Amino acid sequence: MDQDLVDRAARTRRAYLKGGGALLAGGLLAGCAGQNDAESATDATETAAATEATTEASPEAETEAEPTEYTVSMSPAGDVTFESVPADVMVYNLVYADAAVAFGHGDAVNSLGFDSDAGGRTLDAYYERLDGVSFDRSELAQLNSGSGSVNIDKELVYELDSDLHLVDPALVASFDGWDQSDVEEIREQVGPWFGNAYSRTHAQPPEPYAADYQYYTLWEIVENVGQVFREEDRYAALESVHSDLLDTIQSDLPPESERPTVGVVIYMDETFYPSKINVPGFATSHIRPLGVTDAFAAGDVTFETSYDFETMLEIDPDVLLHSYGIDSYYDVASTRETLEDHPVGSELSAVRNDRVFPSGTPVQGPIMNLFQLEMTAKQLYPGRFGAWPEYSGGAYPEILEEERLFDRQRVADIVTGN
Repeated sequence: MDQDLVDRAARTRRAYLKGGGALLAGGLLAGCAGQNDAESATDATETAAATEATTEASPEAETEAEPTEYTVSMSPAGDVTFESVPADVMVYNLVYADAAVAFGHGDAVNSLGFDSDAGGRTLDAYYERLDGVSFDRSELAQLNSGSGSVNIDKELVYELDSDLHLVDPALVASFDGWDQSDVEEIREQVGPWFGNAYSRTHAQPPEPYAADYQYYTLWEIVENVGQVFREEDRYAALESVHSDLLDTIQSDLPPESERPTVGVVIYMDETFYPSKINVPGFATSHIRPLGVTDAFAAGDVTFETSYDFETMLEIDPDVLLHSYGIDSYYDVASTRETLEDHPVGSELSAVRNDRVFPSGTPVQGPIMNLFQLEMTAKQLYPGRFGAWPEYSGGAYPEILEEERLFDRQRVADIVTGN
């Protein structure tokens, strides 16, 4: 470790850009004014009245300005105290980048875990449909080297010198070359950690975090991030949109007997990699509320599970949803053509009935979740929520205003503060 970096980080206690001191209380100003009147008055009665008013106003007037420190809590970081709103934030995955944008603090993000163009394109695809909402990723550092191993260079963390690391410390401790002492070193020398990654699938975090680790829903995590940025009102407004959207969908679901069986997959090199739907974690929070039958429910599906064409034909879901399907590194339109041309793939019911769809990103933040819920509802129940339009990449497809399941302008206004 370069000691100069350590020393510089220890000396630098960043000058936050937001949250400053409070103005003097109005009662104090009023009290001062009353005192001046009393000094200038010559009439004894006026002097006495002014003095009485000053005496009554003074106890509240001289109350010191409220402290600017505030504390937010989330496992595994626990209680984290902030002097003011962090203005320079290290981010590893899209959950927190999307949340920062949602709360009007996208410009605070200084990094992403992987290639910012790959993940950033997905964010752009959704933000394209929200007036005034964007995410400038041109100067973002890439935390992961992309060399094949999932890791973060500690030297880079020092160089970024972030106010906050919006990353799960347990996740970082699992990387090669890191342990809890390294995580604590960064917390003490640079800035705190605040993130929760294992809630995505309820996976087991590494020791020594496992015993006390807590899992959250996506919107519980988002609420905590909103508190970090002091954007509680924005959170409440966005959560109201989310709640209304869920009500719109779930109040109009068809009877269970009329719902399709659905298989969530990633397809590569003539191999299907399945994921379960009705399992804990926010990875499928854009699918699970739709109440479908999981085609892979009976299987022992893990991250290492793979199916060939013959196995897929035995299971034969009514619908295939391809994860990471919106302007990502997977070209679902091309995959659909490949399946149609394959001697076994062409026999799949989803292929024959033109029900192979691009699906959402499991690593989703609040804005992504809204669009991905709408998308899935249209793909699974077009007769109830309107048909999903043809999509071959790029921006989230334009949908007629009367067929949208949530108000785009309402979301844009919340994010931009209009």
